[in-house]
Amino acid sequence: MATNKALRQAKTVLLGGARDFRDHKIFHQLALSAFLAWVGLGSDGLSSSCYGPAEAFKALQGHPTLGIFVALGTGITILIIASSYSHIIELFPHGGGGYLVASKLLSPEMGVISGSALLIDYILTITISIASGADAIFSFLPITLIGYKLWFAVFGVSILLVLNLRGIKEAVMPLVPVFLLFVATHLIVIVYAVFSHAGNFGAVYHETGRELASSFNTLGVFGVLFLVLKAYSLGAGTFTGIEAVSNGLPVLREPKVETAKKTMKYMAISLSVTVMGLMLAYILFDVRDTPGKTMNAILFEGITASWGGFYGVGFVWVTLFSEAVLLFIAAQTGFLDGPRVLANMALDKWLPTRFAMLSDRLVTEKGILVMGFASLVMMLASNGSVDFLIVLYSINVFITFTLSQLGMVRHWWEKRDSEKRWLQKLMINGVGLTLTTFILISVLILKFNEGGWVTILITGILVLGSFYIKNHYNKTAHSLKRLEVIVEAAVLSGSDVHDRESDKSTPDPVFDPKGKTAAILVNGFNGLGLHTLFSVFRLFGNSYKNYVFVEIGSIDAGNFKGADEIDHLGSFVRNETSKYMDYMKAHGYYSEAYYSIGTDVVDEVNKLVPAITEKFPDIVFFGGQLVFSKESLMDRWLHNYTVFAIQRNLYVHGIPFVILPIKV
Repeated sequence: MATNKALRQAKTVLLGGARDFRDHKIFHQLALSAFLAWVGLGSDGLSSSCYGPAEAFKALQGHPTLGIFVALGTGITILIIASSYSHIIELFPHGGGGYLVASKLLSPEMGVISGSALLIDYILTITISIASGADAIFSFLPITLIGYKLWFAVFGVSILLVLNLRGIKEAVMPLVPVFLLFVATHLIVIVYAVFSHAGNFGAVYHETGRELASSFNTLGVFGVLFLVLKAYSLGAGTFTGIEAVSNGLPVLREPKVETAKKTMKYMAISLSVTVMGLMLAYILFDVRDTPGKTMNAILFEGITASWGGFYGVGFVWVTLFSEAVLLFIAAQTGFLDGPRVLANMALDKWLPTRFAMLSDRLVTEKGILVMGFASLVMMLASNGSVDFLIVLYSINVFITFTLSQLGMVRHWWEKRDSEKRWLQKLMINGVGLTLTTFILISVLILKFNEGGWVTILITGILVLGSFYIKNHYNKTAHSLKRLEVIVEAAVLSGSDVHDRESDKSTPDPVFDPKGKTAAILVNGFNGLGLHTLFSVFRLFGNSYKNYVFVEIGSIDAGNFKGADEIDHLGSFVRNETSKYMDYMKAHGYYSEAYYSIGTDVVDEVNKLVPAITEKFPDIVFFGGQLVFSKESLMDRWLHNYTVFAIQRNLYVHGIPFVILPIKV
């Protein structure tokens, strides 16, 4: 007990105290405004300007002026994909991430592929963002410190893990000043790069034209086209954060759709301007790849070379620092949206249902832990190498992009008779589908042998695992159907008894303070609860004169969407327990119901027990537990064993608790 108390105190100090879900203001307090969402969700896209344009520029292989075409293509693609995702936001106002879009508009199976791809992508988002941030900082530090870069990155993941366990807003708010610093410094770089060459624009124009002509003479038209498309595809990491806003709708402030569309606009404009501006600056300052330094670091040093020692070095330091921290902020997208995808898939029984549970801080704690630890494993396995991680990155997000765009195209075609603007919307999503499909195929071909197959393998294993878990839950549900016959029989029996006793004007059962009491844990008026009740009758006959039914409504990611949802859950639990009371009354037994709602069933039961035992001192608690004929490790992992935790807690206080097996 002392150990548990110490652990709870340590958790409170580290993560903060529990939040009150009953406070209707909590949803507004936890939600993000459009600006904060731009920081917390849009930073993933904006931060990709730290490595996406550089990867594209490196692929031009000595033909830097072709970067003009790559920059224009990238900027236009950003705006098209962002516009198509605005349609998804309108169609899915409660959250339209790739998993839900593919599940609803294509098929549940396509949704699993999209969701699994997203999960791996969000893990890689965390890993590559932190690794790139470490690169940005260490590219300006002495080379002798390079050995500490990996551990710095590991420390960064760990800090964000703890911040997100505390809560969403706590993780975003401290990072706002540096986010704005990034925007300001990079805007200065882009504006300075353009205006510093404005005086000799004619010479720059003629030199650019000469280099373009040389590229066409050397490579030919098709060679130039291939090189531009290759660079465009390898810079696909630039587009990876666009999906985050539509997936993050549940954490946005009301009105959610308007907030999301405003956030999407902020992100699309800032990302397209930054990406095109940086690629233009690479060309104007003739930036060349240098080992040990990022392309942006080389650019910043080139721009500030004439500023003077203190001002130039200071600006480079500040800009690289803002890049590093923005990349850390970008990792937030993985921590914000990854656990939400896990929770949505868990609610649909593709993954263990525990991933949908909330902690007392009202965050999906288990999902955050999974994303954080998986990222740490990936960081250590890759040795924090951005070059390797970027090969794995961006493949999966384009699987999701393509499936989402395909689903939207299908939707607008099916709604062509009822939607006035269907053709316009279909064209936007159709262009998005064409671009994302092209990039997906190109990236798969270009990156497959370089290590891209690793991403496909991991994603495939996750998809197969999801189908296995879903099959297991389906089999269990089928086995439990036989228990539902009990519900129908109980309802009919209760109605018959009630009709007979109404005719005789039989008085209601009265409380017997000296009688034995059976307290039964239930989770709804269902076969499981009734089977437990009937087992008590079968084993103990009429020993118990009073019956107490205890039910806890579990608040999870599926119903924690607003005050109305919480109130609805409370009404549902109250209604379910009243059915047990009506049934017992019809059969001549006194009964009461105790119920509550919360994020932790065990804690909520512990809160109810003192009041129950005070009124019913001679009491025994009962709970049903599913028992599988051939129980495996998977059974124990996928199913709820809460009754054992409740039993242990009650035993400590000397209260008897009997677990009744229910074989399936």
